[in-house]
Amino acid sequence: METKGDGLRVFGIDAAGAFDEYARLPFEAKHTEAMLEDWLESNPDGFGEKGSVLIMGRQLATDLGGSIDLLGLDRNGNVVVVELKRDRTPRDVIAQALEYAAFAEKLDVPELETVLRTYLGDNDISLVDYHREYFDLAKDEGVAFNKSQHLVIVGQQVTAPIRETAAYLGSRGILTTCVEFTFFEAEGGKRLFTRDVVVDGHGGGRRQAVSAPRHETNEAEFLNACDEHGRDLFPRVLDWAFKNNHKVSWGEKGFSIGLESKSGRVVLCYGYPRGAVYGQSIHTALRDRYGLGKLTAVPIEAIEELEGKVKAMGWFVKAGRQLKWVVDAQPEQEQTEALFTWLDAVSALVRKHDTAATPECAGRAPQGPSVSVGLRSTGSEKGKGCRFGASCAST
Repeated sequence: METKGDGLRVFGIDAAGAFDEYARLPFEAKHTEAMLEDWLESNPDGFGEKGSVLIMGRQLATDLGGSIDLLGLDRNGNVVVVELKRDRTPRDVIAQALEYAAFAEKLDVPELETVLRTYLGDNDISLVDYHREYFDLAKDEGVAFNKSQHLVIVGQQVTAPIRETAAYLGSRGILTTCVEFTFFEAEGGKRLFTRDVVVDGHGGGRRQAVSAPRHETNEAEFLNACDEHGRDLFPRVLDWAFKNNHKVSWGEKGFSIGLESKSGRVVLCYGYPRGAVYGQSIHTALRDRYGLGKLTAVPIEAIEELEGKVKAMGWFVKAGRQLKWVVDAQPEQEQTEALFTWLDAVSALVRKHDTAATPECAGRAPQGPSVSVGLRSTGSEKGKGCRFGASCAST
């Protein structure tokens, strides 16, 4: 990249080493606000500098006739109200965001849970458990939901009056973050999306949570928590991972299966037993923050094709941005074979599009739902009775 008087210029580098310039385009010329919502909903890390946001609602109707573009929760349980503008931020955007925050402030925990259940399409989800699983909280890490509200304003150009007002609100204790984005496109349809936090509403002095080491499950404990259907399916899934040299990471209750790439460990799927917040199930990870859509250069068309294949199986259902197989019946051989064929296809795409330019990051495990990378036991006490009992130093 280079910066000149005419603004930021962005270049790609082709195979011959020649520069390929990305043209800066007005986002509103070809895109709707709904498309911007789609992108930010799928990339909740892009709202600010202080970590991810758990998205729990979209176009949520308020009691004053408006609709909140995106509603979320941060790690501390604060409600995050996101207002998106695909062009310049109008002067009334602050008033609009404050109106939405006033509505959100009145939401108690049962109401927030209802919003989350509606968004995920799952009436059995627990807000407390889902939030804890999403942010990988330690057991002694307490959360007070909706203790404060955090406003996030996103636009191509955040005007000076909006910046000044947002900074003032932050100084008065109302967290307000302003994010500017820029859209670039090169020949062949390659696109870039940049973002810059121009007002960081968090300020300084946030207390960092100090948590004790958490418990990590293992294969024997995991299978003991499953019913007979899970104990039939999951050993076969773990065998598939081992035979294909994929790493299994054990979390507090479940596991993830991942493939090393140049940009980190790409999760292929997650598995959960009975008693987990997600129920006894297999989850896809295509649009997950540790999935191939986030960590590789796989085209969106290929991701949509993979999603179509999962839906065509007939036994996966929607679970937020992912799909899940609720294992509540005896798995058929045809089902497991279809799952493994699909996972093989995901693995092949990861390897094909593993073009990240940061090979030094290889081997880094995701610091999320699963953190202990498992390897076949070599007979140590820690791995005794479990194929994936020993811990890998890369975590």
